[in-house]
Formats: sequence, C-alpha cells, structure tokens
Amino acid sequence: MRLALAIASAALLGLSLPLAAQEAATDAPAAGESTSPVDDLGLDMGSEVDQGPRAGEFYIRQEFGDWAMRCIALPDQADPCELYQLLHGPDGTAVAELTAFPLPPGGQATAGLTVVAPLETLLTEGVVLNVDGQNARRYEFSFCNRAGCIARIGLTDAEVAALKRGNRAGLRIVPAADPSHPFDLTVSLTGFTAGMESSTAYDPSLVDPNEPDVSAPEAAPAPETGDDEGAAE
Repeated sequence: MRLALAIASAALLGLSLPLAAQEAATDAPAAGESTSPVDDLGLDMGSEVDQGPRAGEFYIRQEFGDWAMRCIALPDQADPCELYQLLHGPDGTAVAELTAFPLPPGGQATAGLTVVAPLETLLTEGVVLNVDGQNARRYEFSFCNRAGCIARIGLTDAEVAALKRGNRAGLRIVPAADPSHPFDLTVSLTGFTAGMESSTAYDPSLVDPNEPDVSAPEAAPAPETGDDEGAAE
C-alpha cells in the first residue's frame, strides 16, 4: 500500500511542477526525442502516423466487381499493379490465387495470368483453364517457392476477349495427396473487363516472384503426402 501511495504521490508531484519549468524542458527536445505536441502539463498528445504502404509492400488500390487492383509500392517509380482474385474451394477454404495484367504490345501474349497453387500440388498435371466450360488449355508450372507453386500463363488477344465476354472461368489444379479428386475452382469474371481496361501494362519482372505476398490471405495447403513423384516439396 505504501509503495502504491508513493507512486501516486510522485505522479501528482510531476503534474504539479511549475509551468515555466515544464516549458523549459520541452522547448528544445534532444536528438532522437519525440517531437509530438504537448499540453500545458507536458503530456504527449501524439502525432499522425503515415499509414501508406512501405516500399515492397502490396496494397489494394481499387476494386472491380470480384477483382481487386493490387499494386506494389516501389520507390522512385510508378507502382505496378495487377488484377487479383483469391479462389475458394466448395467448402469456402482459400485454395489458390490468380492475378491478371496487360503486357506491352509487340509480343505474342497481350496479357498474362499468374496462378499460385498450394504446395503439395501434383506438378505434372499442370493447370487447366477454361472459359464458361469451353476451350480448355493446360499450362505448366514454372517454379515453387514459399508462397506456393506458380504457373505463368500468356494470353492472346482472342483469349483475353473470351475472358471479357465470359461469365466465369474454370481453373483445375490436382493435389498430390489425392489426384482422383482435383480442385475445380471457379473464377468470377465480374469486373474483369473494367479492371483490364483500367490497368496499364507493366514489366512483371519488377515484382520479385520469390517473395511471397504477405498482404493477401494465405492459400490453404493441400493435405501432406509422402515423396510422391511430381509433387512440390
């Protein structure tokens, strides 16, 4: 009890110091000290904190239907952006991530898609993409890292037009644990046209593919397996 009273007395004594003495103590803060505003009793009133993204961080700039325009903050240059959608399984669990972005003219591909599938995906099966159940195409995985296994897909003008006209796309990935039960994921195309038309072409190499996205929800890994051939380690 005596200790508590002593602490309380010391606190009250500090608040009752002469105003002139407090002003002298706060007139010229030493290097490294807070420069936050203070009231007449010398209490720190706080200061605003910059809530903007730091260099290298992802952030959401705008939303288009079921797509979000996700950008990465880069110093001394315009932030590159891509359309982003998190894909869920039938039970609502996050399974994979999909991004879309336009490419500079002159190449065979006019736009690109990046699929991030869970680790323990059966890599030999690749990724199968269709639009409204038509024109399915298979694409290979490029590499795996801490974020998952990545497939980098090039799209022609005709394929981009099909996505803009479509209602939904289908994306199939196969888990190594149970290849007989693939993940057939639905990609909403609501907002895809508006998002692509609002996007500007950028160089995907500006974003380090070996760095996982820490701002987005983490995709759920497939069930663990043994050393199945073709599965990501």
